[in-house]
Amino acid sequence: MQKIPKYTIGMGDRFAHQGKAQLRAVIAANEAGIELFPVWNKSFREHSIVGSEPQDLRNEADSAVKELSWDKDYFVDADHINLTTVEAFLPGSNFYTLDVADFVGQPPDESQMRSFLSASQSFLGDLSIPGIDTRFEISEELLRGVAGKFLVAIQKAREIYSFIAGQRGADSFVTEISIDETDTAQTPIELFLILKMIAAEEIPVQTIAPKFTGRFNKGVDYVGDLDQFEKEFNEDLHVIRYAVGTFGLPAELKLSVHSGSDKFSLYPIIGKLIRKHDAGLHLKTAGTTWLEEVIGLAESEGQGLELAKEVYRGAFENFEELAVPYSTVIDIDPAKLPAPTEVEDWNSDHFVRTLRHNQKDSLYNPHVRQLIHIGFKIAAKMGDRFTDALVANEKIIARNVCENLYDRHISKIFL
Repeated sequence: MQKIPKYTIGMGDRFAHQGKAQLRAVIAANEAGIELFPVWNKSFREHSIVGSEPQDLRNEADSAVKELSWDKDYFVDADHINLTTVEAFLPGSNFYTLDVADFVGQPPDESQMRSFLSASQSFLGDLSIPGIDTRFEISEELLRGVAGKFLVAIQKAREIYSFIAGQRGADSFVTEISIDETDTAQTPIELFLILKMIAAEEIPVQTIAPKFTGRFNKGVDYVGDLDQFEKEFNEDLHVIRYAVGTFGLPAELKLSVHSGSDKFSLYPIIGKLIRKHDAGLHLKTAGTTWLEEVIGLAESEGQGLELAKEVYRGAFENFEELAVPYSTVIDIDPAKLPAPTEVEDWNSDHFVRTLRHNQKDSLYNPHVRQLIHIGFKIAAKMGDRFTDALVANEKIIARNVCENLYDRHISKIFL
């Protein structure tokens, strides 16, 4: 089995131009004494929107690794795939995020339920998980409830994993399971039983992305109770350690934080807890790099600034359409979005300060930032006109991408 290192960072790149800039941030972390490893990630939906192919991401990663002489492990993540979308990712990906959200809540048939209940009899009664003060009372009713919500989803994960293993060989990739796209956060006992299901299906999962309480909106900071997040994250780390020993799951199993971009208020908590537990972490970022591309274009002034304004205008005018796929992960108040005619009068500094994620800046506008985050479809429709601008302004954009990833993300957690 290909083993995932302790610390990894998922780096999305909508238009496949910032691989070197992203890798420079990872190299800087290693030079600072943190063994951090890159994972380039991109979903089927993102490929569909920008018109790229999964192999393009592999090519970008390979090129960056070669040009910067990176001689350690690196990964290319087929992000949020299922059986209908995975095939195109098989040649180039060595990391697969299995997305079974569509099956969460689908009830198993009675024979599946009986089998799960029979295999779980030893856990009925009082259960104590080392490190968690609360003791858990496990009843048949609770087992039925958890199985009714997650059993079919985990069985579907097994189908996806088996297909990939059959095509690539089981030793050639890392498996992640995503259960974060649900309505409510998993309780410690739910996560424990989900891991039991995964073990029973013999899926060698190495990272798992649970749902946490609070809002993980795209491109902006966490919204929620920080104490509650700390409690959940701490308990999840205890559950994983206990489940690894109890069910024989891979020792490398670690938490994955999805929509992890720009969750600045969480980073000190996460960093403190992974050090306390000596635990691994996979932080998955995505649109933060795309936002830095727009910032870099605006900073370059001239045609770059005009292109950034055009992206804003297009996103503003198509807000409702763009928002539909992201409705659960954005909170945009249209009343707080400036009209495109107003933005037309902005100079470079005004645009950059409005978009850059600096909460101390009086011009910073999280509603504008979220709108641009979901507006990459507008840039995709520009085709070569947009990507040519990325090439023409590579130096400025790369500096922004690298500094954002290293200074605002990596250093705040790992250093």
